[in-house]
Amino acid sequence: MPFNVLMTFSLPADFIAELESRYRLLGPLERMEPSALPPGSDAVRAMITKGGLPIDATLLDALPALELIVCYGTGFDRIDLDAAAERRVRVTNAGDANASSVAEYATGLMLAGVRGIVAAHDYVRGERWQGNGFSALPLSPGLVGRRLGIYGLGEIGRRVASRAQAMEMEIGYCGRAPHADVAYRYLPSLEALAEWCDVLMVTVRAGAYNRHAVNREVMAALGSEGYLVNVSRGYVVDETALIEVLEQGILGGAALDVFEHEPKVPEALKRSPRMLLSPHIAPLTHQAQGAQRQRALDNLAALDAGEPLSCLVR
Repeated sequence: MPFNVLMTFSLPADFIAELESRYRLLGPLERMEPSALPPGSDAVRAMITKGGLPIDATLLDALPALELIVCYGTGFDRIDLDAAAERRVRVTNAGDANASSVAEYATGLMLAGVRGIVAAHDYVRGERWQGNGFSALPLSPGLVGRRLGIYGLGEIGRRVASRAQAMEMEIGYCGRAPHADVAYRYLPSLEALAEWCDVLMVTVRAGAYNRHAVNREVMAALGSEGYLVNVSRGYVVDETALIEVLEQGILGGAALDVFEHEPKVPEALKRSPRMLLSPHIAPLTHQAQGAQRQRALDNLAALDAGEPLSCLVR
């Protein structure tokens, strides 16, 4: 028999229709708290959510029949995994479903930012181009032979590295420990990585342990010719410090697809000519969304059939 599934946020209409054809779908929630739960929540066996939404012990206690939390994406940083485990609630994510899409977008942000592609577009569109020859646009440093530092060499970081290698960049990385299966240069700390590289790419899995890990000291180490790209979580970068180092010319520039308090973006970042801003769309491709959707459906079906789950987080 169909069981109750709670979605905590609005899913695409066609995916909702597919879920409704198989399950009794509840939600979305206006707030992530017990008082916002709809009727029937006491019988919910599975929840579809995203890692940026908070799920704590209080909310879990209001869902006594809950067995599975399905993260529609790869993040799970705001889910209390210990509280879930104590209540025998399993948590899955989408694994590497969107890794290639995020990596190609991150690479695009790096290219657009370092090479000044948006400025060039605006230059032509604004009818300032007067023909062949050198324009008034400044020369860009290019990427060939430059150093890319990757903070977090997971599924996304590795895909960024392979794309950057194709552009003849030198790759370095930092993380909790070196990876024996790669030949990239390992740096022992984030600050050491920033000092070594020309472009710092943030692809690390986010959590409380790395909040504001990219701080003023790290950005100062990257330097006035350095470039920062973040496709992880907004809070991994200290936005207040970022504004300061950009205004003071300590950091060359930055491209962000994620922000600390989405969808709010500090006005100083919007105004900065050194910034490239994007509305958290790195994983939004047909391929990635299709793969995420299928993994969610597969795990719901596995729960119903009593079969093993895939991409189990806890």
